[in-house]
Parts: sequence; C-alpha cells; structure tokens
Amino acid sequence: MTSTPPRRNYQTARFLISAPKLALCPPDDGVEIAFAGRSNAGKSSAINALTQQNALARTSKTPGRTQLINFFGLENGDTLRLVDLPGYGYAKVPEAMKKEWQSHLADYLKRRSGLAGLILLMDVRHPLSDFDIQLLELADARELPVHILLTKADKLKQGPAKASLHQVKRQLAEWEDLVSVQLFSALKRQGLDQTYAVMDRWLSGEAR
Repeated sequence: MTSTPPRRNYQTARFLISAPKLALCPPDDGVEIAFAGRSNAGKSSAINALTQQNALARTSKTPGRTQLINFFGLENGDTLRLVDLPGYGYAKVPEAMKKEWQSHLADYLKRRSGLAGLILLMDVRHPLSDFDIQLLELADARELPVHILLTKADKLKQGPAKASLHQVKRQLAEWEDLVSVQLFSALKRQGLDQTYAVMDRWLSGEAR
C-alpha cells in the first residue's frame, strides 16, 4: 500500500529569482512544479490562493505582464520550488515578443530536468486553446505529468462547470495516463485540497 506523501507547507513560498531564459535560471538541482497558462487564465491568482499569500505572484488587470520565469522557494530552502512561467497567447502582446516568450517557455519545459510536473491553467469557459494543446504535446514528448486546473469555476453554475470538466476529460482521453483535470476557483478557494494532493506527490518524487 502506497503511503500518503507529506503535506508541504506552501505558505512558506517566497520569491527567489526571475530569469528571462533557461540559461539564467537557478541551478537545476532541485524539484520544481511549474505553472503555465494563457495570460487571462488566472494563473497568478491560483498561485496566490495555493500559497495563501496575497501578492506572491503578481496579478494585473492587463494580462500578459508576466514576461519572466519566476522561481519561488518552499519550506525555507531552495531545492523545492514553484515556477511561474510566462503567460502566453494574449492578443495585445506584439507577435515578436509572444514568440520570444513561448520559445523560452518551451525551452524550460523541454530541458529542465528537475521539473516534476506541470500545472496547466485554463479558463473553464474557454478550455483547450491551440496554445494549451501545444503545451500538452511538449509535456507528452518528455512524459511530464500535467494537472489541469479549470479556473474561474465560480463563473459558471455547477451543471455547466461539470459539463466543461467532462468535456475536457473526453477530449484528452488519449493522454489520460499523463493528464488529470479538476475544477478550480481562486476566488471561492475551490479545489485547493485536490491540487495540493497532486503537488505533494510530485514534490515527493511520485510521478502520478
């Protein structure tokens, strides 16, 4: 019988460093969980809710402001890390800048050996964009587990929210051995325990 991994103290998360590209990231000698998603998917709000901090990850009324790879250390050390990746797909960002961000994001996902899993955030009302699929394909190529948070679940009634969840699961059936999905609301603090359980497993060295 598999033992339950220890619950990590995510409230201890603190900023370590920002890096514009992989070569300037911290030494690749720890365990990391990365957060990625479209610029309007509520990524910063989710990180702040999970760490029970108001401003660990910067939120903005103008999506697309996260241009760097941001690292946060856990539990008074720097070997367990949360990583906030650049938001992607926001139309008002110049095309050249979008391509540069996406290049650095892909570089990190392909080559960062300490990366244990990817939390992929999608607005429950607009899931599975082309960018989301590209990210899933990158993860699949290196057999990286992905946990999808369908964010802003409070914006829908329970029935439509569950329908969106089931639809996403059906569409990703081919990746069911690698991808898990849940509803999430930072505002209502919905889905935190389910997300913590996944993160605890990854940080403890369990792929699934």
